[in-house]
Amino acid sequence: MKKVGIVMGSDSDLPIVEKATKTLDELGITYETHIYSAHRTPDEAKEFAVNARKNDFGVLIGVAGMAAHLAGALAANTTLPVIGIPCKGPNLDGIDALLSTVQMPSGVPVATVAIDGGKNAALLAAQILAVEDTDLAAKLDKIKSENAKNVLAKDKKLSN
Repeated sequence: MKKVGIVMGSDSDLPIVEKATKTLDELGITYETHIYSAHRTPDEAKEFAVNARKNDFGVLIGVAGMAAHLAGALAANTTLPVIGIPCKGPNLDGIDALLSTVQMPSGVPVATVAIDGGKNAALLAAQILAVEDTDLAAKLDKIKSENAKNVLAKDKKLSN
């Protein structure tokens, strides 16, 4: 199975990254994490993205707050799927990062999850990898089924 590359712009994004890595661990998906800034270390971020396919990555996740150009910078330098996680920042509660991540120009797609959506980014990466991995697809089917059972149990409890 291909691995997932997770790049955060700062170590302040680590709590969000840990939500993603926990989910990837639970699914048995190999990943690498790095800190490369779109603004402070653009050469390293570019090199990582340019070489991601030959380094056996199948999906990249860019995690950043505020200006949040990291996912777009990765996507500009690879044809692999890129998922952006906008993070809450000190000024606009993550809205700035959300807009920076989701408003990509035509030809440079970035799939964007919710603000601080580490778990969903990991699940989306897993769904992309599961296109060609039936074992992983079965694990994801089980998660969906368990989620549905949990909601129905809460509904039943509420009704009683």
